[in-house]
Amino acid sequence: MVIDDSNTIRRSAEIFLMQAGCQVILAENGFDALAKIADHQPDVIFVDIMMPRLDGYQTCALIKKNGRHKATPVIMLSSKDSLFDRARGRMVGSDEYLTKPFSKDSLLKAVEAHLANASQQQSAA
Repeated sequence: MVIDDSNTIRRSAEIFLMQAGCQVILAENGFDALAKIADHQPDVIFVDIMMPRLDGYQTCALIKKNGRHKATPVIMLSSKDSLFDRARGRMVGSDEYLTKPFSKDSLLKAVEAHLANASQQQSAA
């Protein structure tokens, strides 16, 4: 799932992920995303930090508070790359932080890493 208020970012991420064989769910904001997450159960969630009404930090915190989605990897997307922003992302439960503009490579590496972690955890359980 890709949550971003920028149509350009959503479409770029969608193209990169679909070329790699992923199914992609798009959301324009945090409220839209929360409704879609319940219906679709995404394996990995990318969320922009700077969004109106419900920002990425709030969206991530709400996703992680839900027991069904607590283990779903949430990767923050931001054009800001300060230590403070990264730390704040960790505090609300994000699993990784990618700086925009992201490359196809960095997006796919993040998906692969988190899907590999998820399958390792399931086989250990």
